[in-house]
Amino acid sequence: MSLVELIAQADERGLAASGLACLDRCVPLLGGDDEVLRPLWANLVDGGDAGAWGALLDQARDRLGVADVMAAEDVEDEAALLVRRMLAAAPAVRSAPEARVWADACSVAALQVHRLLDLADDPDSVEARRTGRTEGMSPLVAAELRRQITVLELLAEHGTGGLRRALDVSTEGRRVLRAVVSRRARNA
Repeated sequence: MSLVELIAQADERGLAASGLACLDRCVPLLGGDDEVLRPLWANLVDGGDAGAWGALLDQARDRLGVADVMAAEDVEDEAALLVRRMLAAAPAVRSAPEARVWADACSVAALQVHRLLDLADDPDSVEARRTGRTEGMSPLVAAELRRQITVLELLAEHGTGGLRRALDVSTEGRRVLRAVVSRRARNA
């Protein structure tokens, strides 16, 4: 199944986890630590208070300084701006309709971030990648696409039981992106 199809079939928890995982993998571009989004992950478990989602988002936004820098002219880095917009666009209410729009936008933004960081990627559209056309895709973008699909499949197959493994997939992607960002900074 393509990424687009998986998003279309996901439930509210899977959609929230998908958007959160995309954001989590891109946090190194904002200088965030590995724990900054952990309360949001914890909110997705059985018994998590869906009503607390908005307050937890506000805390993450404050810690990452998202409210401080949102306009394109304020940020010199297009990839970081995409990540800030992902977090800024997160719905304050954790419900399927809002989460679906956010998860879809995060998917596109995360793939675009990876394309921006890997100039070897074929300039084919991100949307083509999400529907299954992967020829000419760089390893960095291909790995991000695989991670997005894996997170959605884990949640679809295992429900909340898949959250821990989805977080592990996201953590691995965050480490990879942190290494790319570090290498990019050394070469600048």
